[in-house]
Amino acid sequence: MSDRAGRLGVGTIGAGRVGAVLASALAGVGHALTGISAVSESSRDRAAAMLPHVPVLTVPEIIERSELVLLAVPEAELGPLVAGLADAGVWQPGQLVLHTNARLGTAVLDPARRAGAIPLAVHPAMTFTGTSIDLARLPGTWFAVTAPAPVLPIGQALVVEMGGEPFIVAEADRAAYGEAIDTAVSFSSAIVEQASGILAGIGMPRPGAVLAPLVRSAVENALARNDPGPWPDGASTIDGAADERPFGGAA
Repeated sequence: MSDRAGRLGVGTIGAGRVGAVLASALAGVGHALTGISAVSESSRDRAAAMLPHVPVLTVPEIIERSELVLLAVPEAELGPLVAGLADAGVWQPGQLVLHTNARLGTAVLDPARRAGAIPLAVHPAMTFTGTSIDLARLPGTWFAVTAPAPVLPIGQALVVEMGGEPFIVAEADRAAYGEAIDTAVSFSSAIVEQASGILAGIGMPRPGAVLAPLVRSAVENALARNDPGPWPDGASTIDGAADERPFGGAA
């Protein structure tokens, strides 16, 4: 337990690009980092660079010490990990369990929920380098939040603490949200790679520098055309009994 009012002991499972950055962001607002799991050499190097004073522990040790468990693991590993830990009796009643996968909602956390844990699915809509550069990008980034209605404010508050902008995605809409995120990232990356290759083929020494202003302005124009304006009242945040209509859900 953290001895500061309102502060949590945060344990991170997965020292990939997302996990290390979000853990660092939470530490920056006063939460206590209890430990991080890091198996590969690259993840250990990242943990050492981003979180030099945080102990590298086993997964059961992290869960035992933490009030908030941040699960930043690949989609294919998330379900088996949660279920395996439930079978081992590791999850604790009242413990917050938050995963960062775009496509999955809180159903994947049901084994932990049945053990008394509180499930949260929180996805930052940005790409990560796994370095301190990302910390400067988090402020203003939109985070998709999916959770049971009574605990939605907890997920939203964590996002706000990291400088992000929370919006609600219904459990049933989470797969579609994940598809939209994957489409935006994969298509934009592929198009830039293709255009850069064409310019390199005609001898352009720095195709990325040439394309950067063009791509940024084209993306900004496309985003502006698809931005209808201010959020409807209650659509992006919940305050007590405010409108709980989820983003993307039925009115």
